[in-house]
Amino acid sequence: MPCPHHDIKIIQRSNHQSAVASAAYQSGERLFSEYDQKQKYYSHKSEIVHTEIMLPPHAPPAYADRNTLWNAAEAIEKQWNSQLARRIVLAIPREIPPEQHADLIRDYCREFFVSKGMIADFAIHDKGNGNPHAHILLTMRAMDENGKWLPKSRKVYDLDENGERIRLPSGSWKSHKEDTVDWNDQKYGEIWRQGWAATANRYLEANGRPERLDLRSYERQGLDKIPTVHMGPAVSQMEKRGIQTNIGNLNRDIKAANSLMQSIRQMVRHLKGWIADLKEKKAALLEALQESKEPTLPELLGKYLDLRREERTGWTSKGQLTGSVADFNKVMEAIRYLREKELSTVQSLDAYLDTVSGQAVSIRAEMKPKEQRMKEINTLLSHIANFEAHKPVHVEYAAIRFKKPREQFAAAHRDELDAYNAAIRYFKVHLKEKKYSIKKLNEEQTQLAGEVAGYKERLSALQEDVKILRDVRHWLNQVLPSEQYRQTAEPGKKPSIQQAVKGRTQRIREEQAEKRKQPRTEKKQDMELL
Repeated sequence: MPCPHHDIKIIQRSNHQSAVASAAYQSGERLFSEYDQKQKYYSHKSEIVHTEIMLPPHAPPAYADRNTLWNAAEAIEKQWNSQLARRIVLAIPREIPPEQHADLIRDYCREFFVSKGMIADFAIHDKGNGNPHAHILLTMRAMDENGKWLPKSRKVYDLDENGERIRLPSGSWKSHKEDTVDWNDQKYGEIWRQGWAATANRYLEANGRPERLDLRSYERQGLDKIPTVHMGPAVSQMEKRGIQTNIGNLNRDIKAANSLMQSIRQMVRHLKGWIADLKEKKAALLEALQESKEPTLPELLGKYLDLRREERTGWTSKGQLTGSVADFNKVMEAIRYLREKELSTVQSLDAYLDTVSGQAVSIRAEMKPKEQRMKEINTLLSHIANFEAHKPVHVEYAAIRFKKPREQFAAAHRDELDAYNAAIRYFKVHLKEKKYSIKKLNEEQTQLAGEVAGYKERLSALQEDVKILRDVRHWLNQVLPSEQYRQTAEPGKKPSIQQAVKGRTQRIREEQAEKRKQPRTEKKQDMELL
């Protein structure tokens, strides 16, 4: 299951945001804001399948009305930069039946928010396109037992070592502010994300689903994978229409590299497990041998060809020749590869597998910063495109002097202005020297794409090496000792590899001889049954 969306933000007056407007958007209701004397409404009610307000025991019953609740929450905040509400947007797993979505969100809000004294106003949106999600709006202030809002912070006097107040040179007492609740503590972001995963996983398990949510990053999960870039609605729509984008192409490259690396790891893991089992068998056998000479890999592969030849004893001459030539060509190709890599024993094969695994990990480690930089360039280019495309709209907006026309213009061009402002904020944080060159960024992107392609070619070459080693493993398994041949050794001793190979050869010969002794009628009956 992909890492689901779980976004936590603060509704702030300094960003020209409104708790009433947020409540109107997620609920689809018409609400009137007493703060700016405007009606708030967004026409997308068709996708809203459920809305609900959950009150803690001491909250006034009147707050069950959405308009009353959020106007009261805004009225208590007097500052220009007040934090009005906390908003959480989270994706609901599609594997949970729709009729359980309301119970799922209700259980989550009750355990992590309402029980702590917050009022939770949530709405479930579902367009039927496989993306059900929930909006949760939470109050920022605690309440006393009478349902009145409490201050967000209180004044606390600092004390000296004797427990006395400390007077400052100005004559006032030294003090500091302390929050009355710790809901803004950064630790709760992690707690609420883990809580959502645990709640959703309970519902998945109850429905007999094998999928599980894990909101930790790949790095924290211990997975050596590069996360894909969030495409956003505009890029997603373009990709759905078959239009390839830079972000879409980058995500496809990242997924291909992750898949290739996973394939290599899986094959190496299986081969390493087989090598470990082989070494254990060899060590047990060599203890019983007076001579410790180990057969080489070419010798064992030669034994494999002998066994294959014995198994074709009853074939026609043409069939024997065709089969022998095919086996010989495959084995000789493998032997040439082993000689090229200077692999002649089980130990050298094991050491080479360690080398291949290390090379794959090293290549992946070199790819990561390249892919990360490509992601950064794509994000920067996206913001640059928005900045340049919407700059004329912002200039026109800034030139409007009167408040009402200015607000009307902003409402009509909200998406363009939001994209422009987002680009400005991104530039302030990530763009050094406040300058950019699209040409240089594209050149760097092209260079990085070439380097990543080179890394992928190296990974593909390693994958081919591992495939050859997997074939060698299969052939050697045909001639290595197994439990049924231990009877060939002396009592109390374990057989050698040579004894086991000899025992298997003898068994094949006995089976061929037994078939030749069968009466013709029995053979005919056997053929009819086949």
